[in-house]
Formats: sequence, C-alpha cells, structure tokens
Amino acid sequence: MTTIEGNLQQVRERLARACEAAGRDVNAVTLLAVSKTFEPEHVAAAVAAGQRAFGENYIQEGVEKVLALQALLPGQALEWHCIGPVQSNKTRLVATHFDWVHSVDRLKIAQRLSEQRPEDRAPLQVCLQVNVDGGANKSGVAPDELSVLAHAVAALPRLRLRGLMAIPEPSEDLAVQRAAFRRVWELQQSLIDQGLELDVLSMGMSDDLEAAVAEGATLVRVGRAIFGHRPRKEPVTVSAAGSA
Repeated sequence: MTTIEGNLQQVRERLARACEAAGRDVNAVTLLAVSKTFEPEHVAAAVAAGQRAFGENYIQEGVEKVLALQALLPGQALEWHCIGPVQSNKTRLVATHFDWVHSVDRLKIAQRLSEQRPEDRAPLQVCLQVNVDGGANKSGVAPDELSVLAHAVAALPRLRLRGLMAIPEPSEDLAVQRAAFRRVWELQQSLIDQGLELDVLSMGMSDDLEAAVAEGATLVRVGRAIFGHRPRKEPVTVSAAGSA
C-alpha cells in the first residue's frame, strides 16, 4: 500500500466516523483531495486508490495538472475543482478547464466565468465563498452582501449555483470550529428559504473536518492528511493565449 493510498484510507475512515457521530450517511459527504503543489504522479497515485475529485488553489498550476492527467490517464473521468482566489485575468482558464469553482465572491468574476464557459461543456458548478469571520484580509463576500450576490449569480447562464464555501479562522477548540461552520449552514438555509436551490456546503479541512461534518458539510477539502506536507516551490506556470 502506498503512503497516499494509506492516507486516503485513514481520511475516509475519519469521515465515516464523523458521519456516524452526526447521524449522517457517509455518502452525503464528498471528499475533495487538495493536490496543490504536488506533482501529477501524486494525483495519479490517489486516482489508483479510488479518488476522483481534486482541488487546486493555483489556477495555472491546476490547468497544467489537468492536462498532465489527461495524458497520464487517458479516458479517466476526473473532477477538477478550483478552490483558490480567481482574478479577472484567470477566469477563462477556470471556465475552460475546471468543473467546479468554490471561490466566487464578486459578481464581476461570475459574469466573466459565465461569458467564457465553453458551450460544449456542462455548466460550471459554483459555490460562493463567504467571509464568515469578517476578517479584513480574507477573501469572501460579507454575510450581509451574500443574498444579493447569490441571486445575481443564480441568474447567470452557463453557471449553476450550488452552495457556499468558507474557510473559518483556525482553532483547536471544537466548539469554536462548530460555531463558525454552523453560521455558514445558517446562511445557506436563509438562501434556500429565499427560493434558491442549493445543496453544497464546502467546508472543513484536514484539522477540522469532524466539526464541519457535524454542522452539515457536504464536501470537505483535504490536502495535507492525504498528500503530506506540501513541498516548498513556486506554483507551476502555463502560458495560455487569450487567458483574460
């Protein structure tokens, strides 16, 4: 058994225990393997262990990896999620190469993704990133601005608004972790009450996935617990004509 295979098994067991403790079906929570800064060969090892959904924070590196995996594993159906900040000059790359984007927090970005999503691809699945803590230096839409943005994004063509994503401030206190995730759940419920059809809560990582599952996460983003500590290197760059 490879290290990645063993790590994946351990994370899946953690998820199963968390779901049992919360009285939830384990199949209701998707495991997203965050592969940023790791080589395509690491992703291929995770695929061999049964993982199919992968998250990338750095857009250009992610595109390079998507293309590399298509060459390494031709015909293998993988699901690619952009979970990092999206700048205006990178929206075409996201719209062209990714299946999901979790980090939309501005209408301008959503509009560009909508305009640039190829017509021969399924609608881009979108989560809105919410700054649930109110940190001045954190990405994400403010909770009191979320409703307006959500309704505007839901109306755009070539996109499908699925739910919310959040990255609360780290804490070792389980009660603090759960309170932050509960706030995200409450925000989503408010949007559902307003008539939006949302089914995804992207929250929880290696250190707090149990708290996230307890508060309704439907997708957890796990990197270090699967791939190990990240190598220190610059993100891969890829030249792409017309990437704006």
